[in-house]
Amino acid sequence: MKLDQLIKRASDKNKFTSLADYIEFCRHFLEFSARGLQAVIVSQNESHYCFFQYKADGHFNITRPINSELMYKAGDEHLVSTRFLSTLRQAKELSPKDKNSRSLIRNSIYTIQQAIGATLDALPAGSSNTARKLNGDLFERLIKLLVQEVGVDCRSGVINVPVKVKGHDEFNMSYQHDLLLYNSDELKAIGSVKTSSKDRLDKIFIDKFLYSRLTDTATPHIAIFLNDVQRKRAQRENSYGVNSTFLPGHFKGYSVKLCTLDGVYYCDLRPNMATDSFLKNHIRTIGHFFCDDLARLIG
Repeated sequence: MKLDQLIKRASDKNKFTSLADYIEFCRHFLEFSARGLQAVIVSQNESHYCFFQYKADGHFNITRPINSELMYKAGDEHLVSTRFLSTLRQAKELSPKDKNSRSLIRNSIYTIQQAIGATLDALPAGSSNTARKLNGDLFERLIKLLVQEVGVDCRSGVINVPVKVKGHDEFNMSYQHDLLLYNSDELKAIGSVKTSSKDRLDKIFIDKFLYSRLTDTATPHIAIFLNDVQRKRAQRENSYGVNSTFLPGHFKGYSVKLCTLDGVYYCDLRPNMATDSFLKNHIRTIGHFFCDDLARLIG
């Protein structure tokens, strides 16, 4: 498939209504990336990140950072197309020692979504806001479809929260949520799904705080993020590096002084999420969500 065909498909959300649609698109992108790029640029400050540069058909644009330790290549496409979903369906049976299967889940989700994001990066200048919205919407839909795939009743939409005054319902407040997890029509957990925590972290904490106060419940709230890195131009000409968009001080402050989220999950963890003792206790990989926490949340 040519780049213009990939762009056309990635720009149409109606082309992504099933997991098969996502996986098929990923396969086509990986095949294209093996032969159709101008260059692969290695990050100057974190060398496991790279950037794809397109040829004239992609306006010579340079993509978002791609974590080469997570992103599958064309030769590994069969892992996504033949093993991913069968492994995902068995996720809650996987032991912590089964690192290969857990990594397969994490890497497949990352690869599928980054294939879409990198394709949208080939849009002409001035399209970044449209691309960002499309990418975010498709990531939200992908996670919802994956949760449904493992047999969990997962929805998205508006919840009307009654506000009580002196014991009486005075009015409702409407909340739009990315994920609503149910068990036998009983709401068990609420989730936010974002490609990055940048400019979104405070709202996620405030949403839990307000919802808990308004409903006088302890309904779990979780957050799922793709990554928290962005491209930056390095000092040398035509060279690039990465910046972190994660704000550890804000995360800790909200967790300590406002409320604690009941699960925070990333496909691509930042290094301090694995080394800082506070962050390590609160932030896990997306594989941990499917293998360990999802069953607990809806139980």
